[in-house]
Amino acid sequence: MLGDLFAIIAPVFICAGIGFIWARQERPFDVDLVTALMTNVGTPCLVFFTLTSAKLDLSAFGSMAVYAVLAIACSAVIGGAILKMFALDIRSFLPPMMFSNCGNMGLPLCLLAFGEPGLVLAIVFFTVSAIGQFTLGMMIPSGTMSFKVLVRIPILYAVFVAVVFIVLKIETPAVIANTTEILGGMTIPMMLITLGVSLARLRFHALARATALSLLRLVLGFGVGVGLSIVLGLEGIERGILILQSSMPVAVFNYLFAQRYNRSPEEVAGLVFISTALSFASLPVLLWFVL
Repeated sequence: MLGDLFAIIAPVFICAGIGFIWARQERPFDVDLVTALMTNVGTPCLVFFTLTSAKLDLSAFGSMAVYAVLAIACSAVIGGAILKMFALDIRSFLPPMMFSNCGNMGLPLCLLAFGEPGLVLAIVFFTVSAIGQFTLGMMIPSGTMSFKVLVRIPILYAVFVAVVFIVLKIETPAVIANTTEILGGMTIPMMLITLGVSLARLRFHALARATALSLLRLVLGFGVGVGLSIVLGLEGIERGILILQSSMPVAVFNYLFAQRYNRSPEEVAGLVFISTALSFASLPVLLWFVL
């Protein structure tokens, strides 16, 4: 069992570690360029290829999407109540409680833990979270709402086209399947390397409060994932994916939006860094629990 856990955790540590050391050595790495490539090319290709090649049942797709919505909603309600109880700024700290790093960390872990079937369901969770991140995740710190941003999310088009292929039972042409497989294949390792680079470059303050809020994010996410899996009667891969994706640390995009709208960016950066470090430390226990 320990060997299996190490085989799952080691690639995540190694890839993120490469990025972290690379940045610490002050080697060139254009995070904006890589993020743009992953967002506009790599991730959509990964989503399309994975969904179409796995022949995902639409009922399973819909169910996991609902689970993701419930997990985010529960995290928002419980997290918001706790933040209000301690008189902390909702606009600064609620998004980090709601949106976990189910992309950079969640997708690789789900793939390594549950294989291709796990990756498919993890992508569904990630898609729902991405939609929420670029709507509510921007609205809460900014105070305004614009659905125009949705039309700029390439992953939505990838999901739509994949669903059309699945519903109409269209066989993906080999040239499209091969191309999306190659381009999608770069996504997960680059996500982890970019995560490592981002962590190495973060600067933060208010260590005590950031640590407390990081612990809240991890405990809250785990509690919501386990609670929902019990209430919904989930078992097997569905249960594991829901718990894993819900238990991930604070997503890096929360920091980017906090910085854009000047909502305690240094403290949110601390949440990203510390919650990720704590998550790495707790991964063996988390994986042992879900497996």
